[in-house]
Amino acid sequence: MSKIFDDLFIFEMANSHQGSVEHGKDIIHEMGKIARKYNIKAAVKLQYRNLDTFIHPDYKGRKDVNHIPRFESTRLTYDQFTELVEAIRSEGMIAMSTPFDEAGVDWCMDQGLDIIKVASCSSLDWPLLEKIAATHKPVIISVGGKTISDIDKLYNYFTHKRCDFAFMHCIAEYPAPIERLQLDFIDKLRRRYPDNVIGYSGHEDPDDNVIPMMAIAKGAKILERHVGLPTETISLNAYSMNPDQADKWVKSALEAKEICKMKKETERYISQAEIDSLNSLMRGVYLKHDVKKGDVLNREDVFFAMPNHDKQMTSGEFFEGVVASKDYKANEELHETKPVTDTNLARSVIHDVKGMLYEANIYLGDTFEAELSHHYGMKHFRQFGAVIISIVNREYCKKLIAVLPGQQHPDHMHKVKEETFQLLYGDLEVVVDGEEREMKPGDIQTVLRGQMHSFSSRTGAVFEEISTTHVKNDSYYEDPVIAKKDLMERKTKVYKW
Repeated sequence: MSKIFDDLFIFEMANSHQGSVEHGKDIIHEMGKIARKYNIKAAVKLQYRNLDTFIHPDYKGRKDVNHIPRFESTRLTYDQFTELVEAIRSEGMIAMSTPFDEAGVDWCMDQGLDIIKVASCSSLDWPLLEKIAATHKPVIISVGGKTISDIDKLYNYFTHKRCDFAFMHCIAEYPAPIERLQLDFIDKLRRRYPDNVIGYSGHEDPDDNVIPMMAIAKGAKILERHVGLPTETISLNAYSMNPDQADKWVKSALEAKEICKMKKETERYISQAEIDSLNSLMRGVYLKHDVKKGDVLNREDVFFAMPNHDKQMTSGEFFEGVVASKDYKANEELHETKPVTDTNLARSVIHDVKGMLYEANIYLGDTFEAELSHHYGMKHFRQFGAVIISIVNREYCKKLIAVLPGQQHPDHMHKVKEETFQLLYGDLEVVVDGEEREMKPGDIQTVLRGQMHSFSSRTGAVFEEISTTHVKNDSYYEDPVIAKKDLMERKTKVYKW
């Protein structure tokens, strides 16, 4: 998938040039100043139609038919559009266009445009879509007025054509009423097409910058707005932005990106200030009575109260059976730590794996058996191992394998079992007989009997294993340290979690 779509701002010129190359250049220059001010990836989008053939001969010159007077009065030639394309590039922006007919696609190719846009009104125009797909240019498809079934057809078509494409949610009303924007549809598009960039093309009130911020929060990676430049003789329509409004639009969107973005790749960033703030409100553990070193403490021996001091045990950390490491006086704060045990480590792993399954929307039901495969012991499990969830084991076998972030499963092979992996979630590197392969969700890898294999994940993974019947003691490890261990030494069974 191309990176050209990521964090892209599109300034849609449409017919705002008013048929004047110089006025069009003025608009481009104003948008270029905004792009440089905020250091954004920006594109200016034109619209191409061969009006000689686009309008039926009987309707040319008609003033009573919608759009025709505007198209004819703002007409530009190919050479004039080429001047605008050169102006866009001289401003350091991406040149793109929406072709409304096949001749417009030819213009895009002749000018070497970086992106082709499909308008909502053209998104089921299959002769035009066939021409666009054949260019193999990056394509952005607006889906205003389209059902999810329509969008599925578009997805399948452009996927089969091996095109790099993105979808734009929009409401094809000009201007678009706020109560019909349906920004939740961005969520649906992102869930349905997780490998494609989803954007938002807005036609609402140009002064409403809450909407683009919400679109960003929903996950839109591309934003688009109509822009123009008012003069003494030119006024803008109700859905186009002047340069000042476009500036505020970009600024608001960038603020939303900063508000929404994760500070770490896969985990929440927690600042020291946040930690200190919470610690100041936590309850600490205090002794109700004098305690001798070696005494075993239970709930009736302590009470919880604030403040919680540095290195003091908190109420959440307390557990039955704490052993006092020194003498304590009544009302004194308790300074003990919870011991690290295999049980605690296993419980922590189970919580993390359940969380991965929740995020991946994978449901186990009630009839499964899980095991923690810890080749070098539980203390090293997060580096070496995997959680193996057995769903069914008959003449065929189905398992789910969960690999934690940064975890690897060592080299081994099977003499009885043949297995096939399909990645459901995350990233997975599989090595089979020394040949490495990076898998993405949906990819399949078969491992034959006798093939040495291992796998690992950078950010965490869940994959399905379909195999012949699983039998015990059919895993033969390359590392003799693992190979000599009893099966029970390197596995912990979990029947319910």
